[in-house]
Amino acid sequence: MKFAKIVFRVAAVWGVLMITPLYFMFDLIGRQDPPPITHPAFFYGFVGLALAWQIAFLFIASDPVRYRPLMIPSIFEKFSYGTAVVVMVLQARTSRSDLLFAGTDFLLGVLFAIAYFKTPSSADTPRMGG
Repeated sequence: MKFAKIVFRVAAVWGVLMITPLYFMFDLIGRQDPPPITHPAFFYGFVGLALAWQIAFLFIASDPVRYRPLMIPSIFEKFSYGTAVVVMVLQARTSRSDLLFAGTDFLLGVLFAIAYFKTPSSADTPRMGG
């Protein structure tokens, strides 16, 4: 359980530090990586959704056994982004530099999967008092 607590807490802190600045980078992203973003609602929706997952990671870190089922969509969240970026790089639809963040998410996905298998299900944990 300690492994899961550490992994999900580190992932949450990393995610908050990486995602929160996106709220203030809308125009900068369009200038540095054209074309400009044309659907701000999708952009800000993504940022909000990504931050919501960081909160979920904190819940998981607080009690991995209780929130073990949430580890499954957490693993999917990490692998889905990493896979999408790899495919887009192979199709020349995005920059190779995006692989850095995709690789980070892929690594976190692997660590989440390890945490899932190392964390007992609630049925496997001994109960206090009988």
